[in-house]
Amino acid sequence: MYDSFMIGMILCILIVIIAVLILISCVKIVHQAQAVVVERLGAYLATWNTGLHFKLPVIDRVARRIDLKEQVVDFPPQPVITKDNVTMQIDTVIFYSVTDPKMFCYGVASPIIALENLTATTLRNIIGDLELDQTLTSRETINTKMRAELDRATDSWGIKVNRVELKNIIPPEAIRDAMEKQMKAERERREAILRAEGEKKSTVLVAEGQKESVILEAEAAKQAAILKAEAEKEKMIREAEGEAEAILKVQQATADGLRFLKEAGADNAVLTLKSLEAFEKAADGRATKIIVPSKIQEIAGLVKSITEVAADDTEKTNQ
Repeated sequence: MYDSFMIGMILCILIVIIAVLILISCVKIVHQAQAVVVERLGAYLATWNTGLHFKLPVIDRVARRIDLKEQVVDFPPQPVITKDNVTMQIDTVIFYSVTDPKMFCYGVASPIIALENLTATTLRNIIGDLELDQTLTSRETINTKMRAELDRATDSWGIKVNRVELKNIIPPEAIRDAMEKQMKAERERREAILRAEGEKKSTVLVAEGQKESVILEAEAAKQAAILKAEAEKEKMIREAEGEAEAILKVQQATADGLRFLKEAGADNAVLTLKSLEAFEKAADGRATKIIVPSKIQEIAGLVKSITEVAADDTEKTNQ
């Protein structure tokens, strides 16, 4: 009887343990940025969001746990042909997020594989309408077109395509060699243009500098000539003033001498001699010729008259 009791206790303990395990398995915690698709008897039941949830044992089951964060998928290079029949390899990077967990779970069997194939076909269609040069220079346009096409096509799968980027565009080796040669020639052409422009600017600057130098030299020479002319003018004025003053002093001295002779009672011969000396002083050694009148007596009379006039002036002054 003891053995039967022990067996019953063990069975009860096992049943309790199994019940606890079943209850624990029925409790589900959904983490942040996740969703859980639940089925009941094989049919869709509900989508659980973040929080604590309970399901019926055996009847309910978790069909799929889905990550709602933005996902990044890097697809391998795909061969594409451009409009001008150039085959190249292009690999793409897709940024997507799940917006409808139910459609993501039941809309397509393998969403990532389906997205990869859809990306490849869409890329071929877009590149097929572009030439090689347009393909290499129109990355932004291709990205925009692909994102719009993929987003519209994957809407029924519960997927939102946020961004599409062309990671690498790999032309054939022959095309790459030709492009490198073209780029090298273009760089050399630009270098030659820049060098020519630099030499041109340098020549212009040198010519302008020489022009400015000539202008400055001409202005300096002009200013020097003006100053020199003014100096010569000032010199001539001063010399003329000096000569006039000297002549005036000589004439004054002559008049004083004649007046003195008159007062001393000198005869006509002395007056004539003094007149000749006055002519000599007037010449002052500068004139090469001195014209002397033939009638010395007339000169003496003239001097005598001048002396009388000077005497009269002196008497009037004394009075």
